[in-house]
Amino acid sequence: MIEPQIETAQTIELISADVKSSGLDKMRVVGGARLKGDIPISGAKNAALKHMCAALLTDEPVQFTNMPNALVDVRTLAQVLNHLGMTVALRSDGVAILRAKEITSHIAPYDLVRKMRASVIVLGPLLARHGQAEVSLPGGCALGGRPVDLHIQGLKAMGAEIEIEGGYIKASAPKGLHGAEISFPKVSVGATENLMMAATLAKGDTILKNAAREPEIIDQGEALIKMGAKIEGLGTPEIRIQGVTSLNGAVHSVVPDRIETGTYMCAVGLCGGDVRLKNTRMDFLTALIGRLEEAGIEITQDGNDVCVHRNGSKLKGVDIMTEPYPGFPTDLQAQFMTMMTLCEGAGMITETIFENRFMHVPELVRMGADITVQGQSALVRGVPKLHGAEVMATDLRASVSLILAGLVADGETTINRIYHLDRGYENIVDKLGQVGAEIERISE
Repeated sequence: MIEPQIETAQTIELISADVKSSGLDKMRVVGGARLKGDIPISGAKNAALKHMCAALLTDEPVQFTNMPNALVDVRTLAQVLNHLGMTVALRSDGVAILRAKEITSHIAPYDLVRKMRASVIVLGPLLARHGQAEVSLPGGCALGGRPVDLHIQGLKAMGAEIEIEGGYIKASAPKGLHGAEISFPKVSVGATENLMMAATLAKGDTILKNAAREPEIIDQGEALIKMGAKIEGLGTPEIRIQGVTSLNGAVHSVVPDRIETGTYMCAVGLCGGDVRLKNTRMDFLTALIGRLEEAGIEITQDGNDVCVHRNGSKLKGVDIMTEPYPGFPTDLQAQFMTMMTLCEGAGMITETIFENRFMHVPELVRMGADITVQGQSALVRGVPKLHGAEVMATDLRASVSLILAGLVADGETTINRIYHLDRGYENIVDKLGQVGAEIERISE
C-alpha cells in the first residue's frame, strides 16, 4: 500500500497560528429549543496535541488529518514547536503538516508553556532526539495540582539527568536514553504519553506498567507505529516499546473527540430532540453511554455517525464517579452534572481525579440548580427548571456546562470569560446553532 504523499508546508494555504482569544468575549444563550439536525465532531484535541509533539522525533515531515486546527491550544502548541525549530503548517481543512528538520532550540519558554499544560509533553521527544531539554513548568486550567513528577521520575529511570531550577525542568541525556521498566504508582495520561514517545528512540526495551489506556493514547501509539516505532500493548495497562535508531514521516488521521461527542450527547439529554453526531463512535464512551441510557436517552451507532434521541420524558437521576479510562471521564463530569439538575429525584456526582473540579457548581446554583457539595461528592437534586443568569466560566469543561445550562434555562444566559472554550471546542456556536440552539458570541 502506498502512503499518500505528504505535502510540503510551502505549497498550502495556512491559517494563522496567532492566538487571538479575548478574555472579554461573552456567550449569549437563550433557552428552550429542542435540538434537531447534524453536528460534525472534530478530531480529538487530547490526541492532536500529542501528535504534534511526536513530530519532534523525526527530521522528516509528518502529516495529520482531522486536526482541530482552529483550537487555541493547537495554535499555542504550534508556537512552542516553531520556537524549537519546527515548521508547522495548519490548514483550514483540518490538515496539519509538521517538520522538525533540525532542532534549533531546546528551550520551551515560560511565556508560551504557561498558556497550556500539554506543552510539557515536548520534554520526552526533545530529550530522546536532541539529548537536551529545558521546559518551563506548565500552566493551564485551575483544576488543582497536576504535578509532572511521574514524567520526571520515568525519564530519570531511562538515564536522564534532571533538575528543577528557576521554574524550569532542565534535562539532559549525554549518553542517550535507555530502556527501563517503569511502574506508575497511579495512572497518568500525560506521563504515559511522554515516556512512550521518549522510549521510541531509547536504546533497548521499555515497559510501562499501570499505563493509561485512553483511546487518545492508542491513537498516539498507532501514529508512532506508522512512523516506525515498535510498540505493543496499546489499550492495556502494560505497554512495551522497543527502541529504534530513528523514526520516519507518516500520514495519520486523528481519532474523533470523545469529549466533544459526550458533551453534545449531554446537550441532547438536557434539551431533548434528535441529533446525529457525524464522524464519531460509541465504543470509547461506554461508561458515559451506560449512564445516559439509565437517565432515559437513546443512543445508537449508524455507520460512522452516532444518533442521540430523547423524547419529552423526564430525565432519571443517576449516580456517577469519575475514574481513569475506561471509567467515567472527568472531562464529562460538569456536563453530566448540568444534565442532572433537571432530573427526577437526585444524582450523586463523585470526582476522584481533580480536587478543584466543582467550580461550576456556584454558577449552576445561580441559575436555580439544587446542588450540595461535600468533599469529593456533589448531590444534585432535580429542579423543575433553570433560570437564565449572568455567570462566570472557570475552566474549559465548566464553560461548556454553563452553555448547556443556558440551552434549557428560562430566558437569557450570559457566560463570561469564555476564552476557555476556545481551547477545546471548535466552532461551538455554529455547531449548536445549526441544530436549533439560539446562541451567539459577543465580542468586546
